[in-house]
Amino acid sequence: MARPGRLGVGIIGAGKVGAVLGAALRAAEHAVVGVSAVSEASRERAESLLPGVPILEIQDIVERSELVLLAVPDDALGELVEGLAKLGAWQPGQLVAHTSGRFGVGILKPVRAAGAIPLALHPAMTFTGMSLDLTRLMDCTFGVSADAAMLPIAQALVVEMGAEPVAIAEADRTIYHAALAHGSNHLVTLVAQASELLGQIGVEAPERMLGPLLRATLENALASGESALTGPVARGDVGTVAAHAEALNELDAGADGDVLAAYRAMAHATARRALNRGLLKGNQFSDITDALNDPRTPDNGEDRPGGDPAGIQEGN
Repeated sequence: MARPGRLGVGIIGAGKVGAVLGAALRAAEHAVVGVSAVSEASRERAESLLPGVPILEIQDIVERSELVLLAVPDDALGELVEGLAKLGAWQPGQLVAHTSGRFGVGILKPVRAAGAIPLALHPAMTFTGMSLDLTRLMDCTFGVSADAAMLPIAQALVVEMGAEPVAIAEADRTIYHAALAHGSNHLVTLVAQASELLGQIGVEAPERMLGPLLRATLENALASGESALTGPVARGDVGTVAAHAEALNELDAGADGDVLAAYRAMAHATARRALNRGLLKGNQFSDITDALNDPRTPDNGEDRPGGDPAGIQEGN
């Protein structure tokens, strides 16, 4: 016997997110009535995670669905919604949810105008597009936005997928998404850069060296916030910071190196936060800032009174 309140769900976009969320809704006994998939990879993903679900044209999916899940790139969402509205595809009372982090329900204005119900359901998780993502959903939160009367529906759908809903105000969606992208995407860049540096000095398995350190650091940071700050910047070890900058400058010289720029930017931010927490004194912060100035700056300080071996002018 079917559970009450089960919906016919259509998935537009069998990418890594759409296929997984479709499978999660199916596991909650909703009926996935169709999925759109253009590329060969999307078709294989749909067959793997949504076996037996027909691959249909987008307009056919909308016509058959009580809940339409739009799992498409941010920049394609508005055009897709508008295009379907011009075709008269949206139906009164239909639930229409997108998975974009950047947008709330405002971008679904044409959906609302047709009498359908707009929802924003963004999983705060990185996806592989494989079945292991279904397990990860159990430890995941979704940023949800909806009209006040419809918010319980959005929250219930997330709970049914095994995750935790967190309400995000419409006006706060961009900051919400920036926070996640900054934390997650830039973490990947930092790990890749650290691995690259270790590889260049002959470390054969950088991931084995970095893994325990990074896992412990992440756990400490999540548990203790900025109290977990450590390392030469937070300690005010100016000589070490200057040596890092010089070595990274030499490594990047003559190449499109991005490591030094990233190191300097993050070290500046770390120093500012350490100063605000009282870990650094004002003069230590200034010395760290000086040491971080681009070592490629032509002025090396030799002609200035007192000299500045880091080549930094006050206020630069």
